[in-house]
Amino acid sequence: MPTLPSPSIRRTALAIARAPLGLLALAALPVFAAPASSTKEPAQGRVIASADDFAVLPPRARIEPENRMLTERIETLLPTLMAEADLDLWLVLNREYAEDPVYFTLVPQPSFAARRTTMLVFHRKPDGTVERLAVNRYPLGAPYTSAWSGGDLDAQWKALGALIAEKNPQRIGINVSRHWPVADGLTAGLEKRLREALPEGFDERLVPAENLVIRWLETRSASELEVYPHIMGIARGVIAEAFSARVITPGITTTEDVRWYIRERFESLGLPIWFMPDVNLQRAGQSCEADAPFCGESGVIRPGDVLHTDVGICYLKLCTDTQEMAYVPRLGEADVPDGLKKALATGNRWQDLLTAQFVAGRTGNDILTRTREAARKEGITSNTYTHPLGFFGHAPGPTIGMWDNPGLNPETGEWPLHASTVYAIEGNISQRVPEWGNQRVQIKLEQGALFDGERVIYLAGRQTAWHVVR
Repeated sequence: MPTLPSPSIRRTALAIARAPLGLLALAALPVFAAPASSTKEPAQGRVIASADDFAVLPPRARIEPENRMLTERIETLLPTLMAEADLDLWLVLNREYAEDPVYFTLVPQPSFAARRTTMLVFHRKPDGTVERLAVNRYPLGAPYTSAWSGGDLDAQWKALGALIAEKNPQRIGINVSRHWPVADGLTAGLEKRLREALPEGFDERLVPAENLVIRWLETRSASELEVYPHIMGIARGVIAEAFSARVITPGITTTEDVRWYIRERFESLGLPIWFMPDVNLQRAGQSCEADAPFCGESGVIRPGDVLHTDVGICYLKLCTDTQEMAYVPRLGEADVPDGLKKALATGNRWQDLLTAQFVAGRTGNDILTRTREAARKEGITSNTYTHPLGFFGHAPGPTIGMWDNPGLNPETGEWPLHASTVYAIEGNISQRVPEWGNQRVQIKLEQGALFDGERVIYLAGRQTAWHVVR
């Protein structure tokens, strides 16, 4: 059973959750303009000590802010995005246990699943506003109006057909896609029933809603950007705990022990992980080749080891994906070896080379190509595999490389970069370490960052200094 925060923390968290939308201006987020190459410390570094420094709402208290953010999205984002996609009507059709992936981003809490067959209808009216209708035996409540609530399944499909005839849309978006799984949520069975229920000739008006779905999922609202730094801070806080003497006893603790600490710590906070955390080590004498896609082993953690973790959680419907590095000092070592410090600085420099290529309208493939060339010119051995974040950990939007695919991505890599989108700035560099007999070490980094249309802002800062286990 999850451990609930103390009453004082819960009160603080509730106050934050109930604050008016727009309380924290985006402009107030810390941005440091100086490039890493011109300062001693890379820009936007932040040290986070523990997840104890961040309030976590109990499940019941999450419903109000989640639903408030949903309403804001539907009222402020959806009309613009439907107009951008040139859709008059958008259908999101679902059956119990086989829901469309986008369904859970559209329904108010505490909805867990579709009930029987649940139909969401979004109608863009002549004035540009979007009418939100539910054709469902079980009413969803705000922000939806019930358009039908009785009868059997045949009657439900008949009601949907009559509703579509009444609205008379010219372009009806359905969730089918060849290349984007999250935009391909309409099952074959539901599409068949839909076509049977449509008025004569209306099936010719069906078009893929692919562009709308991707834009809906990748775009962050103002209130989401207010809470996202907090969520990412929680993830970074648990990593800091895991990479400390609170968890690790050199010579005894294993990488598997640390993995499970991370997982169980998030469970104690009532926060779901979306993949099993990874923890691995590198050490002198275990070679890492320059072209290796991944360097790291499992086993007992010992002094002199370099540690790495990869962690992802979801809270208030928003997901994180974070990778950070730690060092376990040898007996008598007062600090991290200079060679490792320089390697982390190179990793931060690679991040800067990547984020400097974030220009609205550029495709993921274009950003990747430019980043690779910039790194090559500076003699940095790197691998870039950055992806969007949001309602999913691996969210839709421009793919900027893949760790297991050195080439360009012909479909998802051609999606353009948009403002108000969030990314896991993810990749690695490898560099020789003199203190390790000139052996290479791989620095694997990943931090959540906002692209606001002009700049990249690390929402909870980024790692610019080693975690030190002591």
